Amino acid sequence: APPECPFCGEAAGRELEEHVRARHGHLLGAPGTGNGEQLYECPMCSLTCTNIQILEEHVELHLEEHNFSEGTDLELAQQLQTEEDERQRSEEEKREREEFKKLQRQYGLDNSGGFKQQFLKNMEREVDRGRMLPFEYHKRKADMMESLASGIDDGKTKTSGVIEALCKYYQNENKDVRRVWLSAGVDHFHSSLGDRGWGCGYRNFQMLLSSLLQNSCYNDCLRDTTLIPSIPKIQSMIEDAWREGFDPHGASHFNNRLHGSKAWIGACEIYSLLTSLRIKCQIIDFHKPTGPMGTHPRLFEWILHYYSRDNEGGAKVVCTSKPPIYLQHQGHSRTVVGIEEKKNKSLCLLLFDPGCSSQQMQKLLKQNSDGTALKLLRKFVGSLKEKQYQIVAVDGVLSLEEKAARCRASQVLTAEKIP
Repeated sequence: APPECPFCGEAAGRELEEHVRARHGHLLGAPGTGNGEQLYECPMCSLTCTNIQILEEHVELHLEEHNFSEGTDLELAQQLQTEEDERQRSEEEKREREEFKKLQRQYGLDNSGGFKQQFLKNMEREVDRGRMLPFEYHKRKADMMESLASGIDDGKTKTSGVIEALCKYYQNENKDVRRVWLSAGVDHFHSSLGDRGWGCGYRNFQMLLSSLLQNSCYNDCLRDTTLIPSIPKIQSMIEDAWREGFDPHGASHFNNRLHGSKAWIGACEIYSLLTSLRIKCQIIDFHKPTGPMGTHPRLFEWILHYYSRDNEGGAKVVCTSKPPIYLQHQGHSRTVVGIEEKKNKSLCLLLFDPGCSSQQMQKLLKQNSDGTALKLLRKFVGSLKEKQYQIVAVDGVLSLEEKAARCRASQVLTAEKIP
């Protein structure tokens, strides 16, 4: 608190000396003693002086001492504040470094190895726990090394024939489905020991590609990709797209390198890869909820239009020639393989999830009449409540000129916004 005047109690701050002299100088003198000698009492410590000059010098010493003490306190406070600011800044920088490293680990950018390293590590863990015999370890390691050398997926996580089984099921279903549209045939791929926790984007690309390879319209642009590539091969294919000039901003996020890492990929990487193969596609960004309770009915309506366009016949089950749709949200991606319209007009997406195992997907091949296994696939409007969704939808083949134009455009690519 600022120092107070000893005479009037007023806060005088650094101007205490001037305040005492200007306002209370007449009080510095006091009645003398009985022998006629004039005495002067110090207002700050009650010392009695016989000379006004001595008193003034004495009071000035008090004031100088106070000013020195106040200056020392201010310097100390400033020093303590500086030290506290530096401590907080250091702690914040440490938190930022730790958070950055955590994000790097989460998104596979921490140089901890890729598919091969994780596959071997997880198999070794399975052997240690007694869940895998040594001879099986060596066999699976040999198969994995062969797959990596050839760049072809080993097919051990693939389930085929689900779309065909769904078509048969819906033909006989007569409860609450008014109409259903299914994509062209598509194989399901699930995550393995090598990509568990980060491989969903790659697995969804494999699903989409499995459908395109069954469609003769894409034979020309996929003549160099006649078999499903392994995840490390897909990583190399995305790097090739970057080298062609696609999405330099996105490439810089990964330091232009995916192969040998556990890096997560999303809609932009899928778009770049497909476009580099001359496959015509678009990214649609549903950047905010469009319904109550954080739901996205516009997403469902867009997908319904995608499948039902050019398929307006009156049949209950419409097996379209449309490829499946890549669906991305924060932290995960899935593949849309169809959409139901219920008798009450509500919509339900049918999704292939890379997190579902082959054992779970096999149940769909032997569909019970009650359709209980469809719970794996069905997602209603109230089930998709992430803040934002992106889809990549395929719609034809690009000419070389169109591919070059899209490559240039992708350098400033902004996804189309759905209001």
